[in-house]
Amino acid sequence: MIQLYSSKLLEDVVNEFSKLPGIGKKTALRMALHLLKQDVGAVSQFSQALIRLRSEVMYCRECHNLSDVELCAICSNPRRDHSVVCVVETVRDVMSIENTMQYLGVYHVLGGIISPMDGIGPSDLTINTLEQKVATGNISEIILALSTTMEGDTTNFYIYRKLKHFPVVVSTLARGLSIGDELEYADQVTLGRSIVNRMPFESTLSKE
Repeated sequence: MIQLYSSKLLEDVVNEFSKLPGIGKKTALRMALHLLKQDVGAVSQFSQALIRLRSEVMYCRECHNLSDVELCAICSNPRRDHSVVCVVETVRDVMSIENTMQYLGVYHVLGGIISPMDGIGPSDLTINTLEQKVATGNISEIILALSTTMEGDTTNFYIYRKLKHFPVVVSTLARGLSIGDELEYADQVTLGRSIVNRMPFESTLSKE
């Protein structure tokens, strides 16, 4: 059914909101009408926050997490264990792990996982900078915390092969997570236990 709008301006806003993931036309219309009920100052503050998000947010030079400054709050925190690096797919996974309050190391965000079907290869990720980080000799453990999917396992193995000649422990999350699970959807208790009970990556490889 074609939705008719009495205002072209309203229609334009609805169309923009509906471009967001998971937002349909009905939800977009509710959001637009909600904004119309707010005072101009509140809507202006909302729009300025979006503009600043897009124009000012940056990636941490150390871990590639989102940050407002060159070095994110996690990497600049002297209380974190900088010798332990948790490798994740996206910034959403950093947030998921931080919510467990079970991890006190730092992170390395790959920006995706190896997926030939989607045209994503190792060179499209931040694997090279991870290898350079390990090569400094300041890293004692790399925790591979990628989704337990075929693509995640492929990426884990690729990274393991790149790092196995370095004197660093390579571990992975305990299989409290079901096969096929994506990290951001795991509950905090299960994810926290998987981090605490992590195991050597070698133990997950086939012995055949």
